[in-house]
Amino acid sequence: MKNTLALVLLVAAVSASCNRSGPAAGNGKPTVALVLKTLNHPFFVDMRRGAQEAADRLGVNLQVQAAEREIDVEKQMQIVENMIQTGIQVLIITPSGSREIVPALVKVMNAKVPIVAVDTRLDAKTAADAGVRTETFIGSDNYAGGKLAGEHLVKVTGGKARVAILEGIPGHETGDSRLRGFRDAVKDAAGMTIVASQPANWERDQGFNVFQNMLQAHPDITSVFACSDLMALGAIEAIAAAGKTGTIRVIGFDALADARKAIDAGTMEASVAQFPSEMGRVAVESAVKVIRGEKLPADIGVKLALVTKDNTK
Repeated sequence: MKNTLALVLLVAAVSASCNRSGPAAGNGKPTVALVLKTLNHPFFVDMRRGAQEAADRLGVNLQVQAAEREIDVEKQMQIVENMIQTGIQVLIITPSGSREIVPALVKVMNAKVPIVAVDTRLDAKTAADAGVRTETFIGSDNYAGGKLAGEHLVKVTGGKARVAILEGIPGHETGDSRLRGFRDAVKDAAGMTIVASQPANWERDQGFNVFQNMLQAHPDITSVFACSDLMALGAIEAIAAAGKTGTIRVIGFDALADARKAIDAGTMEASVAQFPSEMGRVAVESAVKVIRGEKLPADIGVKLALVTKDNTK
């Protein structure tokens, strides 16, 4: 009898260990991981909210983790590797580094866990060389968003401005695409001159410091394009510290609540709105489709919109 009981327990244990891709133990719900760049940024807080609402509606056990800082790729890699061990069925990820995250995703592929990328694409060549594929990419067209910002600046300045650019993380697909779109939009306007362009790594304090230095080197700057609102808000603080509020147009990206307030107050010209809550919702819905065996399109686009003083609400 004891031997029979021991055998039953052993079979049960082996069965459980082999069923890592099955429903979460105890509640029968599928388990999906959402690994964000950070939760110290309103954009990703909104994305989490949309994802959680979808998970609650669809009966998904959603595990959410993120590094402290958006630029901490190594921490994100550790999180991904740890998540593999928890029995997740799909990994949803906003990559902190388009190339750097790929080695961790190789391990995800080896564990036979499907990957859904959100907001930031993987570097196509690096991923292909490593044999990493995603089920789909969900996000905005960052190039189009940068172009939208550039076209608006050309329009409101009459094609004449001395422009500073606050870039994101060098080599990061999201920021690079926004930068390219903006540059392409202004390049044919003869009166538009880009006098400075430097990374501020998506952070508000770096936006302040970098733009303060730019302004000291180029006191004739009349416009700023920041590849994210946090950097734009830092630039606005630097403009205020220099006593130049109202004399320099600032355009950001993300249309965060604080950016909308700045637009209403007249200290910011505009911001390109993404819809992170929508991205989170679609990502979880897509993960459920993957679990059901449904095939997804390679790209699922989320709309963009330019927010100005006329439409901040």
